[in-house]
Amino acid sequence: MEELSGIDASFLYLETPKIPMHIGGVAIFEGSMKFEDFFQFIQDRVHLVDKLTQKLVTVPMGLDKPYWVEDPDFDLSLHVRRTSLPKPGSWKELRYLASQHFSTMLNRERPLWEFIFVEGLDSIAQVPKGSVAMISKVHHAGFDGKSGTDLMSMLYDVSETPKPIPPVKAKPKEEIPGALQLVAKSALNFAGRPGKLPGLLWETGRSAIKAGYLKSIQGIKLPTMPFSAPKTHFNDVVEQERKWNSALLDLKRVKQLRGIVEGATLNDVILTICAGALRRYLLERDELPDKPLVAMVPVSTRTAEEKNSMGNQVSAMYIQLATEIENPIRRLEKIHINTLVGKLYQDAIDAKSLMGFAELIPFGLAGVASRFYSRAALAKRHNPFFNLVITNVPGPNIPLYLGGYKLLANMGTAPIFDGMGLILPVVSYNGTISISPTSSVNLMPDLDKFTRYILESANELEEAVIEKTKAMEAFNALLNDKE
Repeated sequence: MEELSGIDASFLYLETPKIPMHIGGVAIFEGSMKFEDFFQFIQDRVHLVDKLTQKLVTVPMGLDKPYWVEDPDFDLSLHVRRTSLPKPGSWKELRYLASQHFSTMLNRERPLWEFIFVEGLDSIAQVPKGSVAMISKVHHAGFDGKSGTDLMSMLYDVSETPKPIPPVKAKPKEEIPGALQLVAKSALNFAGRPGKLPGLLWETGRSAIKAGYLKSIQGIKLPTMPFSAPKTHFNDVVEQERKWNSALLDLKRVKQLRGIVEGATLNDVILTICAGALRRYLLERDELPDKPLVAMVPVSTRTAEEKNSMGNQVSAMYIQLATEIENPIRRLEKIHINTLVGKLYQDAIDAKSLMGFAELIPFGLAGVASRFYSRAALAKRHNPFFNLVITNVPGPNIPLYLGGYKLLANMGTAPIFDGMGLILPVVSYNGTISISPTSSVNLMPDLDKFTRYILESANELEEAVIEKTKAMEAFNALLNDKE
């Protein structure tokens, strides 16, 4: 049995029928793949990832965190299903179908994942007629964005010829533990936890000293304090029905925009594009706050040795998005500075030690607290800790294939919850970047408009960069003439 870590268990604390806690996305494949071939392909490889055949067992009365155990009744047909888009089979029908699937919880009585094979993609621009899609959902308790990428790398190949798959190794038969066994194991866990507290307090104290040094000695102030982000209409209580969409950008063109600000990164440019879309969207509604919006940006703490391990190993930076700045290049300059400051504080804090405190929280108590927060609609009563999440998952810049069929586009989704009703998963793949906003219908029924603003924000930044570059070239030419 493998016990969930504290941070993995937190995604179970938060989950309710209206707040499903899965990640996943929509992948589109070129060519007329048959469902039977797709099903066989997954069947041949499902044994490569333990979490795909394991389910959770819970400790009586929520005394401790759940455990992963091998599911003795695993049935692939319950996880790989087939559907077809209604006519005309356009992007509108696909994003609606994805939104509906992203609105529902995974069944906790089974391994926590599902793939939906989608046919009938007949009217999507730049997608050959007869292509298929896969809508994927995997629970956040088992996968983060990075381990989700590792999962996909186990399923995809770098050529049209699938790589050889090692044969299935017989796993030792594992019985589902009974209530007494689970309680006894939890008692042993509890006995060891108090001994971890002094070490965690020591590491936390060291982190506080480092952060204090940055502020008092070097004069570098933390840009965002807890619960100081401005309120927006998407920082409210969410409802169950999801809205999902995606904007695809050219990776090469986006990368070229970095050069206008010395030291700026691709991530800085992406944050600037998202900030521009947020600014326009809120301005149009006459809701743009005077203070900048704050994005939580997950940061992987996964080491090279932990590359293929599942579960969540992340910390976070909190970045002000400079949404109060109209000029897109000035906005990029400010975001670049904010990101540098965020990284300094991120480096000063021992993220793994802080995550260790999650191990000390009683699972049942945390679940009760989370449900109370949701039922009491407490998100309405305080300023948000942050306004939205922007999570960047780099992918390979080469074509990938599933069973010989080329992956044309890869787009992500991730959970939202009360007080944080907008998330923007960013996925790069084979020369493209997808930015895929997910929200709930009650908060952002006009999400499709916001998605269009992402594209327009990228164009606005590019035009500003071209204009400034031309002005700089003209100025340099004038200086050369004078010389």
